[in-house]
Amino acid sequence: MSTVAEAITTELDQLGVADKHPGLAQLAITLATSVDLPGNATAQANAARELRAVMEDLRKLAPVAQDMDRVDELAQKREDGLVRARRA
Repeated sequence: MSTVAEAITTELDQLGVADKHPGLAQLAITLATSVDLPGNATAQANAARELRAVMEDLRKLAPVAQDMDRVDELAQKREDGLVRARRA
C-alpha cells in the first residue's frame, strides 16, 4: 500500500506544478508526510485538512491538459495543409 506522501508526489508530477509553484508543492509533500506519521490523530486530521486545501489550490494552478480530440486533429491537419499550400 502506498503512503499519502507517495500518492501526493505522484499527483504533483502528473499535474506538472512543482516547477512553477515549488513552495506549495513542498508544503503538500510535508503535510502528506505528517498525515503518514503514526501518533496524534488530531494532528493527522489537521494536516489532512490542510493538505486537501493545498492540493485544491495546486489543481487550480495546474496547466490545462493539451489533449487533442478528433476535431482538434482535423483542424490541425487543415491548418498544416493551408500552410503548405501557401508555401507552394
